[in-house]
Amino acid sequence: MESEAFKSLIAHFGAAATAGDGRALSHLFTEGGVYHDYIYGPHRGREAIAGMLENLFHRDAAEYDWTFFDPACCGDIGYARSLSRFVSTIPEFKGREVVIDGISRFVLEGDRIAEYHESVNGGVAQSQLGLAPERMAKVMAKWTKRLLDDAEVQAYRAAARARYVGGG
Repeated sequence: MESEAFKSLIAHFGAAATAGDGRALSHLFTEGGVYHDYIYGPHRGREAIAGMLENLFHRDAAEYDWTFFDPACCGDIGYARSLSRFVSTIPEFKGREVVIDGISRFVLEGDRIAEYHESVNGGVAQSQLGLAPERMAKVMAKWTKRLLDDAEVQAYRAAARARYVGGG
């Protein structure tokens, strides 16, 4: 994908997410596209992606905004920095403003997203919500398990370990 096309794609992505328009967001993805969300986990297919945005993101947040900066694209991989902001509607955190910074990785197929991955410091978001340290630890353990169970991460760990153990 060309740089300008990628800039346009992520601008539409941010606008759809901000508006809570699940249909618009999901149609930026391939039919079997996967959105890997750090909070809600992976969602595969347009229907699941639309449902995640409308029934999870916008269920738990008001005044949602998501803006991308500094896009970079090389062939079928794109990256962008982002800032997002919302006000929690979850009863125990109602009214608390949260700002999240992150890096997004887009695996592209033609003019659509085949996979979306994000890296954010979820602990900063949890701190802004006021989560108790024990609850934060429980959530971090869940995220750690998700990371360590990933096949790509397991292959990387094994290869890195082999370089040290095997003397390579």
